[in-house]
Amino acid sequence: MAEENVTHEAPAALVAGKSSQWLTSNGFVDHTPLETDNLGVEVIRVEPQFLLPVCTALYAYGFNYMQCQGGYDTGPGGELVCFYHIVKLADGAVKPEEIRIKVFLPREQPVVPSVYWIWRAADWQERETYDMYGIVFSGHPNLKRILMPEDWVGWPLRKDYISPDFYELQEAY
Repeated sequence: MAEENVTHEAPAALVAGKSSQWLTSNGFVDHTPLETDNLGVEVIRVEPQFLLPVCTALYAYGFNYMQCQGGYDTGPGGELVCFYHIVKLADGAVKPEEIRIKVFLPREQPVVPSVYWIWRAADWQERETYDMYGIVFSGHPNLKRILMPEDWVGWPLRKDYISPDFYELQEAY
């Protein structure tokens, strides 16, 4: 049997996007560029302890609108991810500049600082992420359940969540 010459190409090195380059040039080196998303928007990874400095710098750089904040579960036993979609809204801009931030958190103690004090739109979005995934946003002014009853046990959108057999509705009528 003849051997085939198979060449394995090394994965292309990730090139830092415009915002990542700006962060690095201004001393904010505590982030990692990731692959762009399906729309070609720049994505960076930030460790929880560096989220507030990086977000504050991006706000000063002109990212004045938090379009979306949410979370997802990478799978049973895996990490939880907190993500932010940030936009730079400028007068006369044809297409606003965007960046995505991802913070990977341990499943056992998922704690990340709240960005509520930078973008007020984070208020109910962080509460929803807390309610569904159990990610705790330290410094949030009113972190409590927003969708589930306050006495609900567990985090319904985690992939290892076991749904209770029933939930008794009290005072439904």
